[in-house]
Amino acid sequence: MAESPITPRGKDFAAWYQDVVLQGDMAEPAEIVKGCMVIKANGYAVWELLQKELDTRFKELGHSNVYFPLLIPQSFLKKEAEHVEGFAPELAVVTIAGGKELEEPYVIRPTSETIIGHFFSKWIQSWRDLPILVNQWANVVRWELRTRMFLRTTEFLWQEGHTAHSNHDEALEEVLRILDVYADVAENVMAMPVIKGVKSRAEKFAGALRSYSIESMMQNGLALQAGTSHDLGQNFGRAFDVKFQNKEGQLDYVWQTSWGVSTRLIGGLIMSHSDDKGLVLPPRLAPVKAVIVPIYRKDEEKGPVLEAAHRIAKEVGAKVDLREGHSPGAKFFHWERRGVPVVLELGPRDIASGNIVLKRRDTGTKEVLAQTDLSARLAAVLDAMQGDLLASAKQRLKDNTVTAESIGEVEEILKNVTAEKGGGKFVMARVKDDPACDARLKEFKATVRNIPLVDEYDGGGKCIVTGEEVDRRVVIAKSY
Repeated sequence: MAESPITPRGKDFAAWYQDVVLQGDMAEPAEIVKGCMVIKANGYAVWELLQKELDTRFKELGHSNVYFPLLIPQSFLKKEAEHVEGFAPELAVVTIAGGKELEEPYVIRPTSETIIGHFFSKWIQSWRDLPILVNQWANVVRWELRTRMFLRTTEFLWQEGHTAHSNHDEALEEVLRILDVYADVAENVMAMPVIKGVKSRAEKFAGALRSYSIESMMQNGLALQAGTSHDLGQNFGRAFDVKFQNKEGQLDYVWQTSWGVSTRLIGGLIMSHSDDKGLVLPPRLAPVKAVIVPIYRKDEEKGPVLEAAHRIAKEVGAKVDLREGHSPGAKFFHWERRGVPVVLELGPRDIASGNIVLKRRDTGTKEVLAQTDLSARLAAVLDAMQGDLLASAKQRLKDNTVTAESIGEVEEILKNVTAEKGGGKFVMARVKDDPACDARLKEFKATVRNIPLVDEYDGGGKCIVTGEEVDRRVVIAKSY
C-alpha cells in the first residue's frame, strides 16, 4: 500500500499542516520571493467565500469599501511614535524608483492607519462629516523571519476597516460591534469557536489605546489570534491633526478605530477541522459542496450513468467529475484531500435501483438513498456537518482549557508545548495587566492571549505574578 502523502498529526503537527495545504491544493510556497506564497484556486475560492460573508456584514452596518495607496511616505509612520516603533522591524522600504533614488522613501503598506489619517484630515471639518465608516480589501507586506503558509507570510491578503467618530463612546461601540461580527463569522461560518477579549497592554496594537481580539484553539492546543479590533482613541487624530468642530462649536480631535482579519483565517480553518486524510472544510466555506463520481466499466454503461449524473447534479447543485484516465478510487482520493463535504457515488446498479450513495467527508460514513430524496437529504447532511464540526471544536476547547493558581503551574502545563508536538492548553489564570507580568510569561514562550469580556470562571483573586488583586482570569497559551 502506498504511503500517505500527508504526515499524521500525531507524528508532526507542523509537517501535517504543510502537507494538508499542499495536498488540498490551497497554496504553495513562492520560493522565488522570500516568505511569500501562491494562493491556488481552491484556497482563493475559500477566501472569496469568507470575503463575501464579512463584506455583507460590514455593509449592513453602514461601511463602504475604499482603496488607499500601497506605498506610504516613510515620514507618515514616524508621526505616531509607538506605531513606528512597533512596525519598524517588519517594514519593507522602497528607496529607488524610475532608476533614481527617491527624495523620501516609501514604505510598502504594513497597515494603513497613517495614510488614512492623512486623508481623514482632508475630509473631516465638522461633526456633520462624522462618522466615517470605511473598509479596504488589500494586501500588506510585513518582513517576517519565520513564515508558514496562510499563518505568517511576508505578503498576505486582508481587510482593514477604519472609522472616525465624534466621541469615544461611539468609537468603542464600533470596536465591539466589529468584534461581534468577527466572532459570528468564526463560529457560525467557519465552525471555529472563539474567546472574545481585550488584549493585554503589552500585546495591544502599536498606537492603540486598547486592542480586542478573538482567540481560537487549534487541534494541537496552540492559540490563533483570528481577528483584532482596535480602539485608537485620539492618537492618530493628534498625529495627523484630524480636527473637527463639535456641536458646541469647539475644535476637537476625532476618535478612531481600525480592525482586520486576514488570510490567516484559512490557516485556522485548516488546523481546526482537517484530519490525516487531508483537508476538511465546513460546508458554508466549501467552494464545491458535493461531487458526483460516475462509476462504469463498459462503454454501454457510460451514457446512462453520465446522463443520470448530470440530471442529478443540476437538481442538487453538485459537480460531476468527468476526468478521463482516473479510476473511481483516485477520484475519491482527490476530492477527499480537497475537503469537499460530500461525495456521491453513482453506477449502473444505482441507475437500475434509482438510488445513489452519499459519503460524508468528516465522518466517512456512507448511506444509500433514493435519488428522489437526495436534494432534501443533502441539505440536511450539510447542515449536520456544519453543526458537528462546530460542536467538536467547542468540545476540544472545553477539554483543553484548564485553570492554574501559580506561575509555576502555568509553566509546567505549557513548557513542553511546541507547534510540532502539540499538547497545548488554554490556561486560565489570574494575571495583572502589566507588561512585567507578560514578560514573565514570555520566559517560557507563553503569552496572555486576551482578557475575556465575559467571565465564565470564578471571578477575581490574586495575580499569580505580583500577588495583587485582579477581577478575573486571563487566557494564557502558546500561539502561532
